[in-house]
Amino acid sequence: MSARHPIIAITGSSGAGTTTVMTTFAQIFRREGVAAAMIEGDAFHRYERAQMRAMMAEQHESGQFHFSHFGPEANLFEELEQQFAAYARTGTCRVRKYLHDHEEAAPYGQQPGTFTPWEDIAPGSDLLFYEGLHGGLKTDTVDVARHVDLLIGVVPTINLEWIQKLHRDKTARGHSHEAIVDTILRRMPDYVNYLCPQFSRTHVNFQRVPTVDTSNPFIARDIPSADESMLIIRFANPKGIDFPYLLSMLQNSFMSRANTIVCPGGKMSLAMQLIFTPMIWRLMDRRKQAL
Repeated sequence: MSARHPIIAITGSSGAGTTTVMTTFAQIFRREGVAAAMIEGDAFHRYERAQMRAMMAEQHESGQFHFSHFGPEANLFEELEQQFAAYARTGTCRVRKYLHDHEEAAPYGQQPGTFTPWEDIAPGSDLLFYEGLHGGLKTDTVDVARHVDLLIGVVPTINLEWIQKLHRDKTARGHSHEAIVDTILRRMPDYVNYLCPQFSRTHVNFQRVPTVDTSNPFIARDIPSADESMLIIRFANPKGIDFPYLLSMLQNSFMSRANTIVCPGGKMSLAMQLIFTPMIWRLMDRRKQAL
């Protein structure tokens, strides 16, 4: 953690509203005049797309059926912690981009599924903002979470996550149903060991829970919308949180526990604006005092 060079990390998996999260924080940063350096979790995968496919085939041939993007073998965990530590210490670090599709790759003259070269972030940032799978990671040898000043977990229920993956990979990537299910099963040990524990280290968790039947995600015909969901917001430390204000602003919300608010899923962006704007103010005030 660093007063001069704070880090905000969003950690989680697909299906919870990543686009909403990124858009909301961009709005907060722009409105509050905060210069945020962005770092993407996918940039710390170990392999480019073709290399990953080859490694998966190699692992499968050798009898290793749990090689996945969620685990240490396919990621640069040490480098991620090093870049967080460098930013917290000096206000600078090195980043690259993973180019997911032709639209992202075209400006760089590269193929989709490749990395851009490593480069230093632009100077003069107020904070570092990370979004990816491993912002709260801690293992026997790596502790990414200890460098983060505001750690936010964003995760759907597991069945909703599977529905999201099934629909996305079929429609956008042309994968077969069987191949997607195989990926889900292959990822499960790494999901349990490396993703789930992060959500006990977060300062705030957002979890989207469908209010429609998702009991068999493998036959679901569509993805439950935000309006067909409830949002569970859990605060690790409720001290200083103005719960009466939040309840009055988030219509049809209620408290299920002393540190937990439940609100309509469509209120996710508003909830984040209300909760995180004051937290970012405090980070910026602490930074000004430290400089």
